[in-house]
Amino acid sequence: MKKSLLSAVALTAVVAFGGNAWADLLVGVAGPLTGPNAAFGAQLQKGAEQAAADINAAGGINGEMIKIVLGDDVSDAKQGVSVANKFVADGVKFVVGHFNSGVSIPASEVYAENGIMQITPASTNPTYTERGLWNTFRTCGRDDQQGLVAGSYIAEKFKDAKVAVIHDKTPYGQGLADETKKAMNAAGVTEVIYEGVTTGDKDFSALIAKMKEAGVTVVYFGGLHTEFGLIERQAADQGMKATFMSGDGIVSNELASIAGDAVIGTLMTFAPDPRKNPAAQDVVKKFRDANFEPEAYTLYSYAALQVIAEAAKAAGSNDPEAVATATKEKGPFPTVIGELGFDEKGDITRPDYVMYEWKKGEDGNISYFEM
Repeated sequence: MKKSLLSAVALTAVVAFGGNAWADLLVGVAGPLTGPNAAFGAQLQKGAEQAAADINAAGGINGEMIKIVLGDDVSDAKQGVSVANKFVADGVKFVVGHFNSGVSIPASEVYAENGIMQITPASTNPTYTERGLWNTFRTCGRDDQQGLVAGSYIAEKFKDAKVAVIHDKTPYGQGLADETKKAMNAAGVTEVIYEGVTTGDKDFSALIAKMKEAGVTVVYFGGLHTEFGLIERQAADQGMKATFMSGDGIVSNELASIAGDAVIGTLMTFAPDPRKNPAAQDVVKKFRDANFEPEAYTLYSYAALQVIAEAAKAAGSNDPEAVATATKEKGPFPTVIGELGFDEKGDITRPDYVMYEWKKGEDGNISYFEM
């Protein structure tokens, strides 16, 4: 009797467990959740978590509830592959992430081989979507598009300047710097310095001395805010007078805390501020009510999960390959950053970059403002 009762209880537990497992659609969120780029990891995490909460509140995706599984890649390619393999073992079907192009590219191969669809909110290197993989998508633009805007701007506004092009030797940073350099050169402006720095370095005095000696008046940097902020601050400390410019890798208010007043006047390319999109206002309010400012890639991460949900509904299936096909064929899809359609490579069909300037706002705080 006891044995029969125990068996019945065990069977009930198995059925219940099986039911919950079936009802959960596992979505991995991967990025630098710790380390120097943790601010960007937080944006990806918060964006996806809020999207999951809102989609689940509306009934989930084809009847399944989203369950977020976090993966910390600390902006390291090897760790990113480890995260990808863990997601495979966990049964993850979709991934929002990674942040760095140099992490997304190798991780995407693990996902492709194991039936996982990936949408990155932030990886802009063209290689990510140029390899013919079925599973690679992004809600952001590409370096060749962003570099064209930046290089053309330099050629138009600073045609007689002495320009230094600096990068951080990563697929993202060097890729963006090279695309900017290519566009700038095509428009008739040739740099006087082209040089790479190492991520994690703290002392850039030798680089700054070299730029001062060359009479550099414009510095373009391909990389992230951590190194860029230090370069700006140290340049100011050494009395170097120049206009600094970079791309979407510095879109974090943490830059101002690193560079201080030296960041004022910095130019930056990024998409039109998604926080101003009318379709995002309710979501933006939720973030701000929770004391989190949804800057930079927060809403791009939210939109990535929206795309997955909308494409899955259009496909009538939560199978990643079916969703990937629908993502390319059934869009555009409504998101908090506007309607998004995708081409055969997985790139968005409406890339848009504009220029920003860092300056003090009416509240006295330094931030970036669309020009």
